[in-house]
Amino acid sequence: MSRPTSAAITRAARFIVLAWFAMPPAGAQEVPAAQVEPPPAVTVVRVARKPITPTTTFTGRIEAIDEVALRARVPGYLEQRLFQEGAEVQVGDLLFTIEKAPYQTTIDEISATIERIQATLRLAEIDVERQAALVKRQATAQTKLDEAEARLGETKGDLMRQNAALARARLDLGYTDIKSPLTGRIGRANFSVGDFVGPDSGPLATVVAQDPVYVTFPVSQRQLLELRNEAARRGSDPRNVTIRLRLADGSSYQEVGRLDFVDVQVDPGTDSVQVRAKLPNPDNLLIDRQLVTVLAETAEPELVLMVPQQSLQADQGGTYVLVVDAEDKVQVRRVVTGERQGAGVVVAEGLSENELVVTEGAQKVRPGQVVDAAEAAGS
Repeated sequence: MSRPTSAAITRAARFIVLAWFAMPPAGAQEVPAAQVEPPPAVTVVRVARKPITPTTTFTGRIEAIDEVALRARVPGYLEQRLFQEGAEVQVGDLLFTIEKAPYQTTIDEISATIERIQATLRLAEIDVERQAALVKRQATAQTKLDEAEARLGETKGDLMRQNAALARARLDLGYTDIKSPLTGRIGRANFSVGDFVGPDSGPLATVVAQDPVYVTFPVSQRQLLELRNEAARRGSDPRNVTIRLRLADGSSYQEVGRLDFVDVQVDPGTDSVQVRAKLPNPDNLLIDRQLVTVLAETAEPELVLMVPQQSLQADQGGTYVLVVDAEDKVQVRRVVTGERQGAGVVVAEGLSENELVVTEGAQKVRPGQVVDAAEAAGS
């Protein structure tokens, strides 16, 4: 048996030492390989062209077509209030009553006076007939007949005056019933039952017509000229403008209005003209003197790029969106936006059709990061 050479012994010793250091210490656990985090998930929407109608925006105010302040036409104590404040009322509904007894008493007194005068009138007519017969037989002087005819005429005048007073008294009695002159909604009552009211007391309550309504808004001279020039270019009527409203919460009013009046005078302070449109208000959503945004559609629809409003972000550099490119990486894209249409916003510059913009999950990603993008349903 041959002995190992010194070189072989050296190689064996080196192998043993390396194996020793490669072994984990006693009780130590094997460290697993590092786990790779999955890319963050985001929701995207594809940029698309959609038809919108160019609009001009104004600040307008709702006005009731009819508004009536109910007033007492005769003095007296309020006897009844026959409505619920804020309720709908119809034409002819009885709303207030004023104490009737004094006015009925006046009618009775005048009626009694008329009966007395009518009796006097009959006697005067008989006296005229008698004096006329005596004069014809030359049994009395003509002056007697003249006096009898004068008394008859005076009695007839008294009767006419009392009949007029009776008619006026009956009118006053009728005014003790205060009825609604129009269909609409009645506001708060300014007086309580038992209060003394009269022509100088001010409005008892106000009735406002609800459907349809007006919206009025100022239009500058420049905008009016642009509208007329555009209408002349298209060969259309400049009054053929569709009016839509945006409410205080940003929602769109569903009914559509049409222009029905342009004022004949310019406000010298603002160089603008008051324009009015009429709109249906079947659900009474619009309220008299309410402030709204008026959208005047004056041209044919055109295709524009739209993105959801929720995809827009802003910083000191302006407005931007996050775009997912073909490599599933996030990019920052500066954009120039236009008008809002419902939940969407027009993009004038910065995006192309079919690009993917992030609408949900933007807070979880950074530029250049790979993401797991899923298109929103129905986008």
